[in-house]
Amino acid sequence: MEWYLKVVRNYAVFTGRARRTEYWMFVLFNILFAALASVLDWILGTWNMLSGLYGLAMIVPSIAVAVRRLHDINKTGFFLLVALIPVVGFIWLLILFLKEGDMGDNQYGTDPKL
Repeated sequence: MEWYLKVVRNYAVFTGRARRTEYWMFVLFNILFAALASVLDWILGTWNMLSGLYGLAMIVPSIAVAVRRLHDINKTGFFLLVALIPVVGFIWLLILFLKEGDMGDNQYGTDPKL
């Protein structure tokens, strides 16, 4: 939960680097909270209002942490546009997000593990 809150606090910070742990823990909790919002929508009969609002609120933090994750492997944030390539783009981004970050400093900042 600490990693999720860290990403939310850095809501629109597109500079710096994000470790694999930070990215994947955010993704995990984001999925859990989105599922919870969907269940609440179903129970309350609010026609996806809660899950839609949650999704809108998480667009910017999701993009920001993805850009910082790419910075950790010394790639520019524009690599997110690879996702526009059907199937192959998703697989390529998944591989990049799973890759270990650069040891030491790179052009995007200091090593977050230090």
